[in-house]
Amino acid sequence: MTSLHDFKATGIDGAEVDLAAYHGEVVLVVNTASQCGFTPQYKGLQKLQDDFADRGFTVLGFPCDQFGHQEPGDDAEIQGFCERNFGVTFPLFSKIDVNGDDAHPLFTWLRSEKGGLLGNRVKWNFTKFLVGKDGQVIARYAPTTKPEKIAADLEKTLGS
Repeated sequence: MTSLHDFKATGIDGAEVDLAAYHGEVVLVVNTASQCGFTPQYKGLQKLQDDFADRGFTVLGFPCDQFGHQEPGDDAEIQGFCERNFGVTFPLFSKIDVNGDDAHPLFTWLRSEKGGLLGNRVKWNFTKFLVGKDGQVIARYAPTTKPEKIAADLEKTLGS
């Protein structure tokens, strides 16, 4: 059975990241953008990271420019923007596609595991996938779902 841990992705610094490194952690995978109406969610995502990291939780941010050209910058610009404006410390990855023929294999798998309103497609920036310690998708959240609304699900998933 495929899991999050079977994938690799390029970090925003250009280094390949084996997502097996997150085995045993709860992960929230999010496609992000710097010029979107939902961009302020970076603050809430960072708060989740701050509040739950010591319990085995990590946010993984995947910038994407497929929706309204709302992530036009290069990786260095994206990283600087996120750190400067939202104090982002969680892992960011190199810009990817989440839909279509060039979609990153991770997002192809995530979409197949938990469809959304558009079926096997990501609707917009800041779609979120909650992945359990075993690497399996637990839940999918719409772009409009604010990160703080996910905290209760994190509490349940992380246990005591």
